[in-house]
Amino acid sequence: MKTLKKRILLSIVIGCFIVLFNACKSDKKENQNTTIIPTEQKAKKKNVITIITESMDFQMADTIPSGWNTFKYLNKSPQTHFFLVDKYPEGKNSEDAKKFVAPVFDEAMKLINEGNPKKGFEEFKKLPEWFSEVTFLGGSGLLSPEKTGETILYLKPGNYMLECYVKMSNGVFHSSMGMVKDLVVSNKDSGNSEPEADANITISSTEGIILKDSVFAGKRTFSVLFKDQTVYESFVGHDINLVKLQNKTDLKNLEKWMNWAEPKGLIEPAPSDVIFLGGVNDMPAGNKGYFTAILDKGIYGLISEVPKPSDKKLFITFEVY
Repeated sequence: MKTLKKRILLSIVIGCFIVLFNACKSDKKENQNTTIIPTEQKAKKKNVITIITESMDFQMADTIPSGWNTFKYLNKSPQTHFFLVDKYPEGKNSEDAKKFVAPVFDEAMKLINEGNPKKGFEEFKKLPEWFSEVTFLGGSGLLSPEKTGETILYLKPGNYMLECYVKMSNGVFHSSMGMVKDLVVSNKDSGNSEPEADANITISSTEGIILKDSVFAGKRTFSVLFKDQTVYESFVGHDINLVKLQNKTDLKNLEKWMNWAEPKGLIEPAPSDVIFLGGVNDMPAGNKGYFTAILDKGIYGLISEVPKPSDKKLFITFEVY
């Protein structure tokens, strides 16, 4: 009898042990199948607005959120481009630009190309009165063919327009070829926060371009603070364009090319001895924009799209280590 009781007790103990063993084994298997998400992957994904140019176009969403947005611009065309964000007066849009603005610039450029710049600039008196109310709120810098640039801007809700006015080889502006697009910025916030910069740039009409930090190879984010803004003789304000230079880059030719009001300025083909890598387009005084670029070691330039930028301290060179 005692022997039977011992056997029953032993069977119970063994059974419990098996159950516990299998339970532990099951827990271990579940733990092995559980993916631990790294902290950085749990972070909220940033809102990115993709813009693609394949010809004379801006392929992108018609409506985007307000606040901070990263504009990823893919230039898949054989031409150099940029995008500039325009804020037209209430009730005006790209149709008004095509009807009342583009023809004036086209005729003026035609006269300038024919060697009559004085008469050409007189054409600008025909611009509608409301054109003086147009505000430029940033955009990308110049971007060479098959390059991708990232520009980070803060936009309030409202109606805007994108344009590119680089010129074709015949002197016709890209905007006159249809490179304009209406854009709605909604009340919905992007949820993005202001980025942190690796290098800080200030730009003004008096001090020119000042790069405050050393720049090292890799993907870098630049901040651009517009301490002031002014309208130059080319009817545009100062901006920042990042350009990769070569040992034999003709710097004087580059400077001359940056002035669209010159017959051979801002025209295709762009200088072959430089590569444009984006930047931040015109913005009002006090505004700040950001841009990112992947940099190799070498010599680079920051240049504004204005007449004679060196004379205005709006062309500097720097080395990437």
